[in-house]
Amino acid sequence: MAFADHPRQEILRPVKGSFIFLSLMAALLLNLLPLKDALLTLWPDFTALTILYWCINQPQRVGMSTAFGMGLLMDIGNAGTLGQHALAYSIMAFAALLFQRRLYNFGLLKQAPQMGLILLMGQSVMLLTWLLDGADFPGWNFFLASATGTALWPLLSSLLRIPQRPKSDSNML
Repeated sequence: MAFADHPRQEILRPVKGSFIFLSLMAALLLNLLPLKDALLTLWPDFTALTILYWCINQPQRVGMSTAFGMGLLMDIGNAGTLGQHALAYSIMAFAALLFQRRLYNFGLLKQAPQMGLILLMGQSVMLLTWLLDGADFPGWNFFLASATGTALWPLLSSLLRIPQRPKSDSNML
């Protein structure tokens, strides 16, 4: 049997647009928290993770235009170079949409390393835009956020799936 180790797909309820919007706004607020030193280095990009989750699980609702808009909001919130996050998020969303069918069929633990590569690609784009803008190289610790984002992927995905899971019927025993 070729498909014996295929993960069992759970049937999810349709997601409401308001929940997608609230999850993206909560992720944006998490990104804009005033952090310092080591915590800032390890803090993952929650907006990118949330965009990637919705690109994989709701590609008809969240795509590159949402990623671009969220990137612009992130650029305004950080008072950085306008378009830097927008470009990185759009490229990450494109990669997620390109591999959406493949990623959707994997379990969360098997998705995590692939999400890590997409996050690393996005951080590389941001680093390149910083360097082209004349900034100094921030050091290799800059890429630790991709590692923590990879580690948090299964947890974040599970949290975002909670409202979509069907309610258990207590009468069925």
